[in-house]
Amino acid sequence: MMKLIRPLIYVFFAILLGCSKDDPADIGRSTFDPSAWLVPKDEVIDAGLGKDGIPALDNPQFSTPQEIGGFFDDQLVLGIEHNGALKAYPMPILDWHEIVNDEINGLYLAVTYCPLTGTAVGWERKIGEVVTTFGVSGLLYNNNLMPYDRRTNSTWSQQRLECVNGSMVGRKPKTYNLIETTFATWKKAFPDFQVMNANTGFDRRYSLYPYGDYRENHELLFFPLSQSDGRLPAKERVLGVIGKEVVKAFRFNDASEGTKVMHDEMDGNPIVVVVSGKDNYNTVFYNPEQRQFKPEQNGLPVVMKDERGNSYDLAGRIIAGPDTGTKLDAPTAFIGYWFSWTAFYPAVQLYGE
Repeated sequence: MMKLIRPLIYVFFAILLGCSKDDPADIGRSTFDPSAWLVPKDEVIDAGLGKDGIPALDNPQFSTPQEIGGFFDDQLVLGIEHNGALKAYPMPILDWHEIVNDEINGLYLAVTYCPLTGTAVGWERKIGEVVTTFGVSGLLYNNNLMPYDRRTNSTWSQQRLECVNGSMVGRKPKTYNLIETTFATWKKAFPDFQVMNANTGFDRRYSLYPYGDYRENHELLFFPLSQSDGRLPAKERVLGVIGKEVVKAFRFNDASEGTKVMHDEMDGNPIVVVVSGKDNYNTVFYNPEQRQFKPEQNGLPVVMKDERGNSYDLAGRIIAGPDTGTKLDAPTAFIGYWFSWTAFYPAVQLYGE
């Protein structure tokens, strides 16, 4: 049985950040009927930090990997490739800020990350034709981050991928998959990129994980869940793939197994999942031509090859072979703790069952 507890470390986190004085009774404050929620309003939790009590980063600064050195090597980063440009965002910084409002090669991007559910999704920051920024509302649903957009003050659910309260209610953000892996693996996979540095303008101890043993303690949750499922340990990281009709979860393999490729389908569409416990990545792509992929062992930046002789990197780009320069599309997918997938998607299928 998981414990529902707000431990001292969480209180310590609030003290470090400095709590906002916003009135928690103002949840959903806007120009519309505040009773119009797409999730049960009584399950929306005020985490006690207030709106913007966890400050999003609106002016992120970047360095080269050479300038960063090995400081983050053993830590997870979230990365994105867009039109040839590559950026990486270290989780030790995101643990303290949760949202980064950025731009990459013409894409207005919000990197949204929830430390409590271990989920990270890239959102386009355009609502209609207007570019906005997202902030941390201080609210949680199923322990998951609820961003708000600063244009309309509407409240969104990160893992539900939808606006759940406000004038944008029901709208779904355009999402971009982020690659989650260690900084050491990222550097091998992508030699030319920018990495967000710790020059944030905030006085934070980024070397300190603010939630104690939360990541390892499967019995510990801070807030209630609407649904639980004991098929896997609560905090096991899995890749969730969201289709129109089906949601599937793919586990990491054992590090001793090396790189592994799985051929499957979502809503009748062929997909390929490439995973490595050793190098700590788990990602998915559409496979419309039903090519037969084989894993590449110890060959970063190459993670898999097909029968045509093409070599693919972690972003799904063909970097060598007859089709060099093309890229695989991907379904909506991101890594998160098992408990979060079953809370938001109770019918989630577990690959291999």
